Amino acid sequence: MASMALLRSSACFLLVLSSSLGAANGMYRRAGGEADEEGASRSVTDGARGGRRAWPGYLYTRAVGRCTPQFWSSGAEQWPNIVPQEAAVWKVFGSRSIDKYGPRLTLLEATMRTDDMGGSPFTKLVKHGSAALINAYTRKGFPFDSWEVKALLLEALVSEDAAAAQAERFEQANESCV
Repeated sequence: MASMALLRSSACFLLVLSSSLGAANGMYRRAGGEADEEGASRSVTDGARGGRRAWPGYLYTRAVGRCTPQFWSSGAEQWPNIVPQEAAVWKVFGSRSIDKYGPRLTLLEATMRTDDMGGSPFTKLVKHGSAALINAYTRKGFPFDSWEVKALLLEALVSEDAAAAQAERFEQANESCV
């Protein structure tokens, strides 16, 4: 009787293992791109590490430079102590930002936002402004000082046009930084 129970549990384990491997293989195939005529899958370039490998389909797959919001939200590098990940946006940028971003949005959440495409320019502003602030503290030669990033973000809160223009400047600075 005990050997029968052991046999059943082993069979269940093998079934779960094989279905998990099959699902993982399917994700790997989708993420790697379409198969060419010979059935070989093309891999995706990993911008953060420069290597070539396929990504699982559930990861955020936009290009990730060393200064972008995606880079900072990935945890690939430690954040400076002066701006911890869990700090509220309004506490870092000032109380004027609480009207747009609320009391609970953290810097990490701001850099992780994916609703900036076609959404509110204020979303893009806080996303790239947060990354620019971290870059100002950690990257030599970054075009903005930390106080400038804070002041420019607050000044851009006056209108959607101002927010869109400043978000674009922050984005360009973040993407061109090394």
